[in-house]
Amino acid sequence: MERVGIGIIGCGNISGAYLKAMASFPILDVRGVADLNYDLAVAKAGEFNVSARKIDELFADPKVEIIVNLTIPKAHVAVGLQALDAGKHAYSEKPLGINFEEGKRLAVAAKARGLRIGAAPDTFLGGGHQTARTLVDQGVIGQPVGGIATFMCPGHERWHPNPGFYYEVGGGPMLDMGPYYITDLVNLFGPVAQVAGIAVTPRKERVITSEPRNGEHIPVHVPTHVTGLMAFANGAVVQIGMSFDVAGHKHVPLELYGTEGTLIVPDPNHFGGDVELLRKGGAFELQLPTAPYGDGNYRSIGVADMAHAIRSNRPHRANGDLALHVLEVMEAFHTASESGGTVTIGTQTERPAPLSESLVDGRLAN
Repeated sequence: MERVGIGIIGCGNISGAYLKAMASFPILDVRGVADLNYDLAVAKAGEFNVSARKIDELFADPKVEIIVNLTIPKAHVAVGLQALDAGKHAYSEKPLGINFEEGKRLAVAAKARGLRIGAAPDTFLGGGHQTARTLVDQGVIGQPVGGIATFMCPGHERWHPNPGFYYEVGGGPMLDMGPYYITDLVNLFGPVAQVAGIAVTPRKERVITSEPRNGEHIPVHVPTHVTGLMAFANGAVVQIGMSFDVAGHKHVPLELYGTEGTLIVPDPNHFGGDVELLRKGGAFELQLPTAPYGDGNYRSIGVADMAHAIRSNRPHRANGDLALHVLEVMEAFHTASESGGTVTIGTQTERPAPLSESLVDGRLAN
């Protein structure tokens, strides 16, 4: 199968994980990396033995078919639109945009140009989550009833070298971590129909404790503790809590409940992890993996799947409709909090096709 040219824009903290994982997928041909800070691009290119390019050069390169956009969230749509204008497919880090209207603008532009867009997270394609998907599809837990999704920590200023953007518009725990959990839930249960929620900001300022900005104060412009409910189209109701204000807790990341059993799903921020199943009347039992990509960090598998989809003329899994639906759901928690009511979700998306075979040799599940 002919390789697909990839141009990466944004050489920050996450770019190393992408570049390392891309080496696992023969279909991906990294044509270069670029950044507004060209020196940063040169350093990243040297680390991974690829070419450092100017941003305009990547857009102009006829061999680049997909622009992988690893910039900060508030630049995701602007860079994505530039990619589309250059005739390239666009795949971005999460979230698709910093608000629903912005994300919708990108989706409309892609459809008008006949080009594809996609977005992280792609962790739902990992072996742990696809194993859970198989069990749900087999009806092992019975009729879906509900679940609990939990991400709570003290904040990213403890470890990130430049954490200010997490507390600007486009940041916060819902837009930062919510994509992992909600995307995986859509993979498992299907689309969300209705949202209720409350979002609060306990602190208006944070103190960085990571290097090199240790001791610096940064303002908080977004809610940092968000909790609520998602009513899915299949009838299940899932509680969710996303917070940068919790010192510690004992919840698992994701539990699913059905009339016949309970499923413990691995951390949606990772590709693998233990899947546990309790059948009604029994005890939790570890489930053997039934899908690949659960043994490492395959961040970029969504790009590889998009590349295969381009060559095979089929839908890709981490697609624009899915990303836009998740963005609308995330924004709805803040809207519901401000209005004191519930929000009906207007977008529709199909559950992504399950992934049960390797992308390495070109074989794919339909």
